[in-house]
Amino acid sequence: MKIGLDVMGGDYAPQNIVLGAIDAFHRLGRDSEIYLLGDQIKITEICRQQGFDPGNFSIVHCSQTIKMDEHPVKAYQKKSDSSVVVGFNMLAKGQLDALASAGNTGVMLTGSVQTLRTLPGVIRPCISCEMPMVSGKNVLLLDVGFNTDCKPDYLYQFGILGSIYAREMMGIERPRVALLNIGEEEEKGNMVVKEAYKLMVDSIDFNFVGNIEANRLFAGDIADVLVTDGFVGNICLKQAEGMYDLIQRLDVRNEFLDRFNYEIYGGTPVLGVSAPVIIGHGASSPVAISNMIAQAERALNNKLIEKFKEAMSYE
Repeated sequence: MKIGLDVMGGDYAPQNIVLGAIDAFHRLGRDSEIYLLGDQIKITEICRQQGFDPGNFSIVHCSQTIKMDEHPVKAYQKKSDSSVVVGFNMLAKGQLDALASAGNTGVMLTGSVQTLRTLPGVIRPCISCEMPMVSGKNVLLLDVGFNTDCKPDYLYQFGILGSIYAREMMGIERPRVALLNIGEEEEKGNMVVKEAYKLMVDSIDFNFVGNIEANRLFAGDIADVLVTDGFVGNICLKQAEGMYDLIQRLDVRNEFLDRFNYEIYGGTPVLGVSAPVIIGHGASSPVAISNMIAQAERALNNKLIEKFKEAMSYE
């Protein structure tokens, strides 16, 4: 299995990315190979500083870098030899089996839509994240950033994608799907959410359990999959990250709260595209990068894309 890693993407690239790749090298299975995409000289130098043989990686030299603050579409079109564009092209050609990056999220969306194919029947890809619940399990939240403006049928399809992911990757036989809203009653919410509720309530594609309010987000007694648009979902995600940072500064130690550490999860998978794509946090540490690579390997081992294709064709 060939896992591509965008070495030049992220706030602390390439240092943290290469260090994370070195850690992941010792964790992955024998069938997994890490491809480092980026400045070969910098990659080699960091490896040698760590006393690690860069020959353990397959290094693909890329002469350009897309920065975090660049316009996603313009940068993707102009910088054809950037690490992330090269990665998407290799993925589309079958030269890689998965791609992971902690770089510009907008660029990752552009590459997912323009270079990769969406799965048959998928209107828009989305990104998801697992968040901890007091029950000890996780809830899958989607979308968390790709689609800030959504139509009701987008949200309905997120319910399908989330249900499949929860079943295949989280081991939940019959995932409960809920719609994030400002009230539990079906008449609550804006026009998009109210129309999405009407589509979902009679669904035979997933187990819809109704609306859920944000104050029940981590309770774990209502849903396994929580659907919302990328604007609201990203706010929820950033709020959780901010809460974890706060309790760290207050020196609060709690087993449940410690599970909000983004490093544990590594990255968020893009759902609805034809190959595994994992997006990491821009400020990812080496530990987070290592876990992001491990998540890509897990998606390949679980044949996630194949299962999405089977389920979507059935749906």
